[in-house]
Amino acid sequence: MDTKQLQETSKFLSYVLRHEPQAIGLQLDSEGWADIGALIAGAAKDRRALDIALIQAVVSSSDKKRFSISDDGLRIRAVQGHSTPNVSLQHIEKEPPEFLYHGTARRFLDSIRQQGLIAGSRHHVHLSQDIPTAIDVGQRYGKPVVLKIEALRMHQQGFKFFQAENGVWLTNHVPVLFVLEEEQKAI
Repeated sequence: MDTKQLQETSKFLSYVLRHEPQAIGLQLDSEGWADIGALIAGAAKDRRALDIALIQAVVSSSDKKRFSISDDGLRIRAVQGHSTPNVSLQHIEKEPPEFLYHGTARRFLDSIRQQGLIAGSRHHVHLSQDIPTAIDVGQRYGKPVVLKIEALRMHQQGFKFFQAENGVWLTNHVPVLFVLEEEQKAI
C-alpha cells in the first residue's frame, strides 16, 4: 500500500467515523464503534475499495493514533474528535499537567481572546502535551500560533480534563482567563 492510499483512506475514515457515518449508511454506537464489515460494505456503495488489511494498515501506521480496533477485531472507532451527536465517548477524568498547549491559526486569535477556546462542532477542545504537536495542529488551519493553557490551575478550579487513547487532552471549554497571551509563540 502506498502512502497516498493510506492518507486518503485515513481521511475517509476520519470523515465517516467522526462526522458523517450516515454518508455511507454506517451506524456508530454511543462509544463511536462501527462494525468493520458494515464500514467496508458502506464504503463499497460509495465506490471506495476498503478491506480489512487496508484498514489495519491505516490504524497501525497512523502516527497520531486516530483510530482504534476492538480487541475482537470486529469494530473500529475514531478515538476523539467526533461531531456526530449520538457519540459520547466516556473518557476517564485525569489530572492534567501544569500546562497544555493549543495549536491554532493566527486568524482565530481575536475570537479566542473574546470567547476562550470552545469546542465548536466537536465535543471537546483538543489540547496537546507539547509545543511541536500543537504547531503541527495549528499548521492545518493557517499560520500557526501556539497558546499555553494553565491546565492544572483550571483543574484545581473544577474544570474536568480527559485524555484520549492517543494522548490528546480534552476539556469542554478553556476560558480566556487560562490562556496565557504572553506565552503565545508565533511560528
